[in-house]
Amino acid sequence: MNLQGLLFYLAAFALALGTLIIAHELGHYCLARAVGVKVLRFSVGFGRPLWLRRFGRDQTEWAIAAFPLGGYVKMLDEREGEVAAEELPRAFNRQPVHKRFLIVLAGPLANLLLAILLYWLLFIQGTEELRPILAAPPAGTPAAMAQIADGDLVLKVDGSAVATWQELRWQLLQAALDYSAIELELINVRHEISQRRIDASGLAASELDADFAQHLGLQLYRPKLAPIIGTVLADSVAARAGLVAGDRFVTVNGSPVAAWQEVAAAIRNSADRQLVCEVQRGEQRLTVKLLPSLVVDGATKIGRIGIMVQDDPALRSRMFTTIRYALWPALGKAATQTWDTSLFTLRMMGRMVAGELSLKNLSGPVTIADYAGQSARLGWMPYLKFLALISISLGVLNLLPVPVLDGGHLLYYMVEVIKGGPLSERVM
Repeated sequence: MNLQGLLFYLAAFALALGTLIIAHELGHYCLARAVGVKVLRFSVGFGRPLWLRRFGRDQTEWAIAAFPLGGYVKMLDEREGEVAAEELPRAFNRQPVHKRFLIVLAGPLANLLLAILLYWLLFIQGTEELRPILAAPPAGTPAAMAQIADGDLVLKVDGSAVATWQELRWQLLQAALDYSAIELELINVRHEISQRRIDASGLAASELDADFAQHLGLQLYRPKLAPIIGTVLADSVAARAGLVAGDRFVTVNGSPVAAWQEVAAAIRNSADRQLVCEVQRGEQRLTVKLLPSLVVDGATKIGRIGIMVQDDPALRSRMFTTIRYALWPALGKAATQTWDTSLFTLRMMGRMVAGELSLKNLSGPVTIADYAGQSARLGWMPYLKFLALISISLGVLNLLPVPVLDGGHLLYYMVEVIKGGPLSERVM
């Protein structure tokens, strides 16, 4: 990855992280102010402040600190310093347990509300997504044994309707977590409806990863596209070689090509190695020499020349669908999406704790930064989807009963209600 690409990924990561931290801490801040607790500092990041200003009647400090992976809201509290007698009613530790509970709970809830807001905006705007059309499965896979055919469109998974490839993956993953059989309702290219049963019992815990559907043999249908150039990027390898929109590839390194996928594969596998291509331009047959530029995608080195395939409106209509909701139905859909994803996140965490799922399903800052950059490159809508998903994960994670998290403090307060008094500092 070049310096420009690295800076883009870091900027996308910083924007995502900053948005999630600010939303979380604003939850704490707003509830604290609403119940009368004095807030001393609102900080994005930990450690020494790089930027600090004071605002408002209480002269609350607003800060951006050096270490960006987190943030905090510091409230007036006798356990952290002397409090003037006239301000004791505004100290956090002097509040009744239900107010302290609400202040702590507000942070994770703010992340979940942010996810609802983002999904709501997406559902109102409408998103163009791939239809759940299946490719012919590899021999020996559960999908092949269930007689899935090339071009089958999935209508339902275990009785639940699906309209997009993402919805299909979501339903499949939830079913696969139970290692049970998955019932699919399909319609084939002859418009015949059928039922197919996919056996997921053979899935290993290590296979419930990003490629789990492929382990079942369920793959996205990829139609053969004509090898015709639709767009040539400015100042690219292709542009410098003289290629233009409308050129049709005939051969690559002497081998005839009939589909765009063959051209794309040859380019990807020829980073920094010359390709000799024959292209048809009207009545002319031209020979073009190309040296694909080297691009590092993760651990893989690939070649690129800066071209895109010619759009086929009829094929696009078959492969894509637009999902859009009216104002209030969109809000209900957004809330349902957030709730379902939260429950699924808890199930995944529970399976990992029980040793039934690999810990490789956890993602650290480097992986999240990579996903942030990738989604941002695809456009603002995929980036907002990424933000919503990470916001849900952050909200759920913070509700876990772990001492350093908000959920740990909520557990202390629940014990306090049952016990009739606060836990001692030593116990906490």
